[in-house]
Amino acid sequence: MIAQPVATQPAETSRDTTPAPPVQLASGCPVAHGPASPAPASPAPASTAHHGYAPFAMADPFPSYTALRENAPVMFDEQLGYFVVSRYDDIKATFDNWQVFSSENAQAPVRARGAAATKIMNDGGFTAYSGLSARIPPEHTRMRAIVQKEFTPRRYKKLEPTIRENTARLLQQMLAHADARGDFLTDVAVDIPTITILGLLGVGPEMVSTYKKWSDSRAVMTWGDLSDEEQIPHAHNLVDYWTECLRLVSDAHDQLAAGENGDNLVFDLVQAQAAGPEISDHEIASVCYSLLFAGHETTTTLISNTIRELLTHPAEWQKLIDDPSRIPAAIDETLRFSPSIVGWRRKAIVDTEIGGVAIPAGSNILLLMGSANRDPGTFEEPETFDINRVNARNHLSFGFGIHYCLGNMLAKMQDKIVVEETLKAAPGLRLIDADTIVFGDNLSFRAPTSVPVTWGDQK
Repeated sequence: MIAQPVATQPAETSRDTTPAPPVQLASGCPVAHGPASPAPASPAPASTAHHGYAPFAMADPFPSYTALRENAPVMFDEQLGYFVVSRYDDIKATFDNWQVFSSENAQAPVRARGAAATKIMNDGGFTAYSGLSARIPPEHTRMRAIVQKEFTPRRYKKLEPTIRENTARLLQQMLAHADARGDFLTDVAVDIPTITILGLLGVGPEMVSTYKKWSDSRAVMTWGDLSDEEQIPHAHNLVDYWTECLRLVSDAHDQLAAGENGDNLVFDLVQAQAAGPEISDHEIASVCYSLLFAGHETTTTLISNTIRELLTHPAEWQKLIDDPSRIPAAIDETLRFSPSIVGWRRKAIVDTEIGGVAIPAGSNILLLMGSANRDPGTFEEPETFDINRVNARNHLSFGFGIHYCLGNMLAKMQDKIVVEETLKAAPGLRLIDADTIVFGDNLSFRAPTSVPVTWGDQK
């Protein structure tokens, strides 16, 4: 059985949960946002004085991003307790300078956890920490060197037939609906990456709904704005989630001891550990904790947004019908135009500046990649969805620098397969009431709650 190791990093329950105190900007937003005062323990409702910027509102944040880029490219939001950065060059440079801008707060809860949730998680032995995204060198360097060896083209190629088979099966189930109506999110996009990542980690597809429940709890507990009471059921879910990650590592050790071949990522990491590379059981479990979330949550949203944007722009969908070789370009344009993650966090570890604005040591920083991806200084006609765009791959949706998303190739491969199979099975697919699609409130993730579609006769 797995020994319960001491975490080498603080658990997510206690790391960087207190916003940095507000400071006077050297330069910045010309609009009065009210007097500087200590930031609240949790984010207050967004003020429309911030050029329309509402941190948790994801319905259509892009007009406010434009206003920020033009008027306040580096703005201190006293309600969040974060400096908000909106221009491409500033965000890319911040990602690239890990020595000054630490990733240590990337997974910290936006809203401090209440006493009841904290007790539940402490009593349940919850000590999960980030797999890679919130770790800093040299620990990050050591772990990434070990983990990235398992994300190989060989492994992806082995997964591809199963992904394609699952996609075709789910599409046919949706297309069998008698009323010729479906929800591409729940009918297709949720299960594809969830089954894939569970298979990668050695978990059967019968656990899809359970892992999805745990994943939803992690999203709202880390990047949402829940009351203390609302946190309680999600705290229980996170304890169960972490217990499962520990079990996966324990089972892999048992398999290795028995001379069995686990044939999954967890087993391979345990096997690598036994061969000498320095990675602890707790770190392997933390990698599972992160991958089980990131490996399907953002890919589900990428698939949903790709289909949603292509069907919102029928001329672009037709281009793919005519020439499916354009699908990779369409995926990159979706990542630019409508990314799964629109904001990510960093922390200044020394006194510094961004875009000429003073950033004191200890300041929390929110990097709006969703804004950077529509910066006219980098992308021509950025508000236009154009799959022929020549520099769409310059988007920052996977981050930049040492923390560039390790699973980007797997995410794009799954999205490509889904688009290919959908073009074959349902080239006449159309959105229903595109303007009514709802996006859940969140600081970082812009995910639709449904993607209603039809393939019936047009009236």
